[in-house]
Amino acid sequence: MQAARSLASTRVLEAADLADTLAVLHRDPVANAFVATRVEAVGLDPWRLGGEMWGWFDQDGRLESLCYAGANLVPINAGPVAVHAFAERARRQGRRCSSIVGPAAATAGLWALLERSWGPAREVRGHQPLMATSEPAAAVTPDPLVRRVRRDEIDLLLPACVAMFTEEVGISPLAGDGGLLYQARVAELVSTGRSFARISERGEVVFKAEIGAVTKGACQIQGVWVAPAHRGKRLSESGMAAVLDFALREVAPVVSLYVNDFNLPARAAYRRVGFREVGAFMSVLF
Repeated sequence: MQAARSLASTRVLEAADLADTLAVLHRDPVANAFVATRVEAVGLDPWRLGGEMWGWFDQDGRLESLCYAGANLVPINAGPVAVHAFAERARRQGRRCSSIVGPAAATAGLWALLERSWGPAREVRGHQPLMATSEPAAAVTPDPLVRRVRRDEIDLLLPACVAMFTEEVGISPLAGDGGLLYQARVAELVSTGRSFARISERGEVVFKAEIGAVTKGACQIQGVWVAPAHRGKRLSESGMAAVLDFALREVAPVVSLYVNDFNLPARAAYRRVGFREVGAFMSVLF
């Protein structure tokens, strides 16, 4: 009975729900940057958004929680009742996503309800610290050689992006469609001035990072990578300090990222740059 009531209080959101959806997303601009950047850019049309946005309404008909259902399943501002409702809808629909990712408590709740029908997962990353800062690096000098990647350098950048993705996720982004969507995403970030790198005179990408999500209130740095031959030289610190400067000066007042808890060197590097933990994400990879 509870599941039926919960399911009845959810529906796919439409254009008329946009203002209320943005209000929910803006309650936590740091945690919700990934989804908010898409909604702010294209609205709620599923074709343009790349998936449906589900809404959970309280007993008074107010929109309180969201769940983005696209390539990722992402719960937003979702308490236990909303999580139950979203899990029931997701179970009935069947798995169409490659991961469940979002704030740790809600994501853990979704996975607990979906594991029997959707499992097993390829990997579960139960605690990924969410870090943020609104200040430039004080203890690390920005690398002056880190700059925006030019459009004519996409072919130089792409192998580094593929290496980063494969190392981070465990599978190549070139699988499936031959990498067409991934290459388009890399090109989009370069063309919009959100891809940064240190590239040697020989054309080697030494360090790279992207500002992958941008909203009015916050942005999120993604894809941080140092070439294996150059690791241990603290280039991630100076590189991140440079990207942080760009982001605060030109993009958003708060800059965030999230990192695997087992990646102790990266967590230490981000702390030295000035990032502090403000929450935790969880990822379930299929």
